Amino acid sequence: MRCVIARFPFDLFKHEVEASMKGIKPEPVTGESVIIGRRVYPVKQVGEVITRQDRRDFSAAEVTRALGRLGFTCRPVAAPAVPVVPSPLEAASAELGVPGA
Repeated sequence: MRCVIARFPFDLFKHEVEASMKGIKPEPVTGESVIIGRRVYPVKQVGEVITRQDRRDFSAAEVTRALGRLGFTCRPVAAPAVPVVPSPLEAASAELGVPGA
């Protein structure tokens, strides 16, 4: 499949992407990710390997779009967990050791 990443055309094939990532240890995922085989890779790491370009030269969206079209499962950035703030009554009950209402 032909795609453009960082203004450069690439002919990408699913089996070639899988072969390129074989033996490469996944970095910790902090943003968008893609599942290749049984491993979860950051999209930027995969983009760097398959295009041989610096990660600053392309966006995660470009690589995600291309990998999605090839049939890989791409995951968006995980939403941050919202902290649960207890109500004043619950906080006071917790301090007293009495179950809250």
